[in-house]
Amino acid sequence: MNIEEIEAPGDSFNFAQHLIERNANRTENIACIDDYGSLSYGGLSERIREVAAGLRQLGIRREERVLLLMQDCADWPVSFLGAMYAGIVPVAINTLLTADDYAYMLEHSRAQAVLVSGALLPTLTAAMTRSDHELQKVIVSHPEAPLHPSEIEFEAFLESCPPARKAAPTCGDDPGFWLYSSGSTGRPKGTIHTHANPYWTAELYGTRSLGIQENDICFSAAKLFFAYGLGNGLSFPFSVGATALLMAERPTPDAVFKRLTDHQPTVFFGAPTGYAGMLASPNLPAPDQIALRLASSAGEALPADLGQRFTQQYGVEIIDGIGSTEMLHIFLSNIPGDVRYGTTGWPVPGYEVELRDEDGYTTIPDGEPGDLYIKGPSAATMYWNNRDKTRDTFQGGWVKSGDKYIHNTDGTYTYSGRSDDMLKVSGIYVSPFEIEATLIQHPAVLEAAVIGKEDAEGLTKTKAFIVLKDASNVNEDTLRAELKTFVKDHLAPYKYPRFMEFVEELPKTATGKIQRFKLRQQEQSA
Repeated sequence: MNIEEIEAPGDSFNFAQHLIERNANRTENIACIDDYGSLSYGGLSERIREVAAGLRQLGIRREERVLLLMQDCADWPVSFLGAMYAGIVPVAINTLLTADDYAYMLEHSRAQAVLVSGALLPTLTAAMTRSDHELQKVIVSHPEAPLHPSEIEFEAFLESCPPARKAAPTCGDDPGFWLYSSGSTGRPKGTIHTHANPYWTAELYGTRSLGIQENDICFSAAKLFFAYGLGNGLSFPFSVGATALLMAERPTPDAVFKRLTDHQPTVFFGAPTGYAGMLASPNLPAPDQIALRLASSAGEALPADLGQRFTQQYGVEIIDGIGSTEMLHIFLSNIPGDVRYGTTGWPVPGYEVELRDEDGYTTIPDGEPGDLYIKGPSAATMYWNNRDKTRDTFQGGWVKSGDKYIHNTDGTYTYSGRSDDMLKVSGIYVSPFEIEATLIQHPAVLEAAVIGKEDAEGLTKTKAFIVLKDASNVNEDTLRAELKTFVKDHLAPYKYPRFMEFVEELPKTATGKIQRFKLRQQEQSA
């Protein structure tokens, strides 16, 4: 498929209006199901236009920002698309951060209002006391306590004025929304996406690669504030008239199992950590209890063993891919019906990828790790107020991902770690992910993270932090020796972890990425 085969957004394009028009003949169909009930496509259209009118009535102007600090429920897509319909820029932020983080984001984004879940209002209030930034209004979805006079309840906000009749006359290149980077390597960055970008991810990946259809029910463990979750739970289903199943609580195995069995979703979007927890749970549903036809994975590369065990359990492929906040969704992926577990598959049609040397110009031959660069229509435009990092990441038509990959002879790509996570041991590059993927094949290991640690000679050696499936009655010295032998038996002997530490959990972002930089900081402090 060539990208030229897809009709590109024209000079006049508003993504919210586009979705409303796509579903104009599906007004009675269910757009989303959440913990409170369901919302039809007709109701979704009405509420989007009510949010647009309400924000305009507050005096918020085109291209000004509003923070969206909300747990996954129907009010989330209504708020996000309502802002876009008005030409206002929603800034979707992580619901698991601290008041200090939100104070930074308030000031950094210069948000004029916040749409917030009642459960998160106390943290937002604390953030506001730590910031000099003044807000026009705080709009509260599902409040859990009486509101302050300066706050307005979401339903009352919707009823404050008639629905907007017309969408803002935006174009595809206009600022549509922001997402903050996940922070896997430090301070989050405000990443600016256009109105056209979610259109491209839905067309190229959701519809043409995954084959999402009108009769699908899509359930994403990744939350809507994450680029992966935004596609899974909003852009993809709404682009074809499917149903999005939304869940406010954390995606624990039991919470996921409840939705899989109660609502019978047909497509599930998860991450490797989640799949590992599900397969290790004693409450794992039987195949005849669920209705999945397809599963997806992103966030980190999926170990082959996890994919194979899931497929053996359910007869369903996990389509592993890699995306990024900067590219909005997946650009390198396995293909339904042609999954190569242990690889991240092929470039998604419409995207180009290159592997380059550290100089950023020289291409890397097959079989050697190189820095991954991507070119595609869904790339963000810039990082807000971060010119140096913008120049480093967005290089002409190419985006530098910060990941290292190997190109295989069959055209697939294999993940070799983050550029800042790769280790050079005895002069040889070692991929932490390769060691981690081997360790979790051991029956005692649930999760693993590998970093570099200097030995007594000041030379870099590998250290593994390991979460066990059952830490009771374990002789740690015996297990360490057993795991080292296990790795030596499966990989080149020099790759075995010289140091091991058993821990209860690993530091992660809200999207499930292991934060190895925190483990490195921990080691340096020690």
